[in-house]
Order: sequence, then C-alpha cells, then structure tokens
Amino acid sequence: MRTAYKCRAYPDSEQAAVFGRTFGCVRLVWNKTLAERVAAYRERGEKTSYKQTDAALTRWKKTQDLAFLSEVSCVPLQQTLRHQHTAFANYFARRARHPRFKNRNGRQAAHYTRSAFRMRNGELHVAKTSTPLAFVWSFDDVDLTTLHPTMGVISREGDGRWYVTFAVDTDAPRPLAETGHAIGIDLGVKEFAVTSDGERIANPRHLERKARNLARYQRRMARCLRGSANRRKAKGKVARAHRKVRNARADFLHRTSTHLVRKADTIVIEDLAVANMVRNRSLARAISDCGWGEFRRQLEYKAERAGRRLVVIDRWHPSSKTCSACGHLLAELSLSTRHWTCPGCRTRHDREINAAENILAAGLVAAGASPGDVCGADVRRQGPSLPHSAVKQKPPAARAAGIPSLRL
Repeated sequence: MRTAYKCRAYPDSEQAAVFGRTFGCVRLVWNKTLAERVAAYRERGEKTSYKQTDAALTRWKKTQDLAFLSEVSCVPLQQTLRHQHTAFANYFARRARHPRFKNRNGRQAAHYTRSAFRMRNGELHVAKTSTPLAFVWSFDDVDLTTLHPTMGVISREGDGRWYVTFAVDTDAPRPLAETGHAIGIDLGVKEFAVTSDGERIANPRHLERKARNLARYQRRMARCLRGSANRRKAKGKVARAHRKVRNARADFLHRTSTHLVRKADTIVIEDLAVANMVRNRSLARAISDCGWGEFRRQLEYKAERAGRRLVVIDRWHPSSKTCSACGHLLAELSLSTRHWTCPGCRTRHDREINAAENILAAGLVAAGASPGDVCGADVRRQGPSLPHSAVKQKPPAARAAGIPSLRL
C-alpha cells in the first residue's frame, strides 16, 4: 500500500528560484496542453492521447519561444501531462468535472519521480539544485534514513509556506483487535455526528469562529491597489487565515475518524449528496465547513487499513422519519422537530439517535445480516418514489425508560 508523509520545507534562495521556475513551466505546459486538447475536441472531435501531448512537449522545447522549458527538470513536465490525461479520463467517465486552467495565485506543485531526486542519509537532493533541501521530519515512528520514496512533491501554498511530500510503498499494517461492536453514524450541522450508542460529537464550526477576522482581512485586501505590494501582503494574511481554518478542520476530522475506527468493527454511514446539498444558499457555508466528504474519505482508508468494515447505505433511506422500535414511517417530519413520539408504539425518540439506530440497522441488512436479526426499514429504493413504510421485523425487546437500544 502507498503512504504519504508531508513535511514543512525550507528552501534557500537558489532552490526557491529553481522551484519557482519549475512551477511556472508546469503551469504553462498544463494550460497550453489543455487549450490544444479542448480545441482538438471541439473542432475535430478528436481525443488527445498522452503520447501526442508528450510529442508536442518535445516540439515546444525546440522552438525559440519555449526553449526555456529545457532549463528545468523534464520529469515534473511529463508528470503534468500524465495528470492531465488522468483528469480527462475521469471526466469522460463522469467521475470528476472538466479540468480547469491553472493560475499563479493558488497552490503550486511539482511532482518528481525517483529519477529526478535521491534520498541519502535522510537528505533530499532534487534535480537542478546543488544543495540538499532542508525539511522538518515530524514522524517519530519512522526512521528517515531507511525511507525509500517512489515520488516526491514540492509544493508552495498560497500563504508562502513550502512543503515536501514523500510517497512510499509500505506493507499493509496489522489489523486492529476486534471490539465486537457496530455503530451507525448520523451526520448533521447542529452536531457533527451522533452515533447509535448515544455518543454526540459537537460541530466545532471552524470557519464560523474565524469569520470576523477573515472578513476584516478581505476588506483590507479589497481596498488595496491591484498589483501593489500592500495587496500582496494583505492577500497573504487572507491565505494564512484560511490555512488556520483548514488545518483545524483537518485535525478534527482525523481525530474523529480515528476514534470511530478504533471503537467499532462495523461502521455504517449514509451516502450523502454533498454537492447537491451545498446548493442550498442558507446552509451551503455550514455544510462545507463540516467537511463530510473528507470525513467519509478518511473513514474509508482508515477502516481498510485497520481491518474494519465500512458500510454506506442508500441516501434515500428515511432514517429520521422511521421508528427504530417498530418501523413506523412518518409522512412528514420537519427539520425543526428534534424529538417526536411514534404514533404506533408510543416510543419517544431523539431525532439524531433514532436516525443513527436506523442507519445501523439498514447497514447490517445491506452487509448481509438476516432481516430478523435487526430492525429498520428496507435500504433499497423502490422505483422513482421514496421508500414505502417499513414493517416491523422483530418483536420489540424489553427496554428501560428512554430510547431503546439496538441489540446485536
């Protein structure tokens, strides 16, 4: 399996100049190749292959106007062509949106394969540079001197910070010990997650806490003259504010996903259509700040590494409107209703906990459990309409006062 280690880098002035020229050449090759690809497809209906783009890059280097492309390492330029070819393959397969042109204001990166850098005694030597690149190694459990990366990525963020990322092929880690526990997770905005065993994970709302400072920095930048040094400094402050929000969110998501993976053998979540949900202008910022898509990605790869099972149920499953005790389905349930009483069995439900219990029950059925072993509605959508009312799948177990718990 492949593992990546991202470290803070500190290039000197010579190295920064070399990497800066490399970023510019990478950006030019990407944009020029993208423009010719789009033109060929629109005018002649032809799809451009990687071999054709590689031959075009060779021709560009022989011209007088683009001869400077030979001054930087050829490996990042060729990797740019490979990445664009993959991007178009994903676009035509409807797995991603159309590739866009790159600009100099965002994140800049150059990918180096093994032939363009070397690691010796923990020192990184990159092509076209005469001295090793200084970086800070923050992974105490990995010996840097024994590291053999297959790819290195030099990047510069919008706030001016430099990073180096090492891609390493490693053995699969040992699976975690089984806990004999399964949980369903109901994601939300008011509370980031509620599990079927009653655990509530608060939503830290990172962007909302930094909104005032961010707005002030953006107003200062808007008052600066375009192209001036003051605007460049103000833009750096905006980028640093965004970096703090981004890092705080990533840390929270990593801690939460790791906690859940260690806690249960089986984790069940909903297949949320985040791209469609952010079209709601009233909730778009709050939903984006939660990072549900990144949270699911982390759960997927961490569960695979730990030997856990992640089950994703249908997004159309009415988890909030279904009674987890008897399976009764409400016709309507407003978003403002946080507690409700089942008209069938008179059980008092907490909206989030009830949804998490139904998500767990549906996930266990989808994972192959017998319908008689769990309760909950059917997880498959029947035709274009919403799923029909769930039926009672087992006699209600004896329960204490309060919300009934799912017995496995």
